[in-house]
Amino acid sequence: MARIREVKPDSAPPLGAYAALMPDGRYTTRALDPSTWPAFAALVERNNGIFGGCWCVGFHPEGLSPSADTNRERKLQRVEAGTTHAALVFDGEDCLGWCQFGAPSELPRIKNRKAYEQGLVTTPDWRIACCFAGKGHRRRGVWSAALAGALELIAERGGGRVEAYPEDAASVPAGFLYHGALSTYEKFGFTRERRIGKHRWVVTATVPASS
Repeated sequence: MARIREVKPDSAPPLGAYAALMPDGRYTTRALDPSTWPAFAALVERNNGIFGGCWCVGFHPEGLSPSADTNRERKLQRVEAGTTHAALVFDGEDCLGWCQFGAPSELPRIKNRKAYEQGLVTTPDWRIACCFAGKGHRRRGVWSAALAGALELIAERGGGRVEAYPEDAASVPAGFLYHGALSTYEKFGFTRERRIGKHRWVVTATVPASS
């Protein structure tokens, strides 16, 4: 079952606590799986398929198809097979957003990939790809809740070294922060490792396995 996470608005949660800044009150997070697919799909449909039909498959090995219907089917197949991972954020029964994560082999198509590979020294255990908050729910703690949920799910799966590729939110419009905001990751204890784009960084953290 999903756990309710609460935190005082002025607190800064350390990595390992996996608490989130939630100024609007309580959210729940749940893993993307066949039972939560309908709520996830409803959110995607309310948001034009995500950027016109991505269905959150753009970072998977197969990449995007020109057909939104094909992308939807590919995502559903991965959900049913357990080969796609995300923490979904709920307000009651409504899904508001998510944080996608997985092994690098599951999510190879990150932005600025050429620059990333040129400076690559060690492959991470986990990669955080897209972060998304639906229209009307941005700047309300949804991304923080999603990241907290993703880190908890990673901890439950054994933890390890986690990489993400956020951008400086002061320089990029919120609707185009596919990998999330740099400041959000830093609140959770991620550290900057190297720059791979004009405003994009590789950030890392080590997540301990949950007991």
